[in-house]
Amino acid sequence: MKFTISEKSEKALTYTLFVLPPLFLFILVIGYPILKSLYLSFTDYNIVKNEAVWGAGFKWYVKMFKHRDFWWALRNTFIVAGVSVFGQIPIGFVLAYALHRKFVRFRGFFQGMVFLPVTISMIVVGLLWLKMFSPVGAITSLLRIIKDDPRYTIGIFLNKTWAMLPIGFVLLWQWTGFYMVIFLANLQKLDPSIIEAAMIDGASEAQIFLKVILPLLAGTIVISSIIAMAGSFKGFALIWALTRGGPVNFTEVITIYMYRYAFQYQKYDFGCAISIVIVAICILLVMLTQFIKRKLVGEEL
Repeated sequence: MKFTISEKSEKALTYTLFVLPPLFLFILVIGYPILKSLYLSFTDYNIVKNEAVWGAGFKWYVKMFKHRDFWWALRNTFIVAGVSVFGQIPIGFVLAYALHRKFVRFRGFFQGMVFLPVTISMIVVGLLWLKMFSPVGAITSLLRIIKDDPRYTIGIFLNKTWAMLPIGFVLLWQWTGFYMVIFLANLQKLDPSIIEAAMIDGASEAQIFLKVILPLLAGTIVISSIIAMAGSFKGFALIWALTRGGPVNFTEVITIYMYRYAFQYQKYDFGCAISIVIVAICILLVMLTQFIKRKLVGEEL
């Protein structure tokens, strides 16, 4: 007897076969570590005996929220997220629009130079700018000439309030080109007749940008914002290479804070509690972004 299945069942089977492998990998690589960390965050972990004793309750979370270094690291993390969302994305959008509208000469060279830092490893970028900001670096030498002081050294990293400023500049330098390429690709997919119609109706360049282009790319902006916020919580490598979170934890972000306690101090239970907070913050930020997008555009991602 010949066995036959309906078209609907065949499609469902095909989708299942395609979805199961990546779903399995996601559970193995992402889901299991998160659940394991959640479990360990409610235990007292003994690294010598490799034993986790259940019953710590919310002890590590309470300790974390009472710790001044946690709030400072969280503050620095949101500074990085702010630079990513409100710095890299708008500048990348403006640069992409300038390229799309052919306001820039030698467009290929300009695009390549702006995008080039994206291709460089974050560790290499951190070490590069560490040398640039060092007492023998190019930036220090330039400032010595400007100030006419041969002994001048950059002291901004010693200022608790402004120590994150150079890091924000480096983040802008490296990642703005990434968003420029994303927006340029989406601008090239737009129907040119839309812009032509707006120009015929007498719209200025600013009105075309704000009233036509911006609403059409609202979805791209939201997705880019999600990527930027997720990336801001993965900025460990660059900041570690540049400052190692110092001096005196002035430039420490929450991922370095977690690394310090989990691997340097070997407090895995406390480190797991920090990692769960990081996951929770990321989820909340993504949900907030989706909510704002639905309010502004009126559609689901």
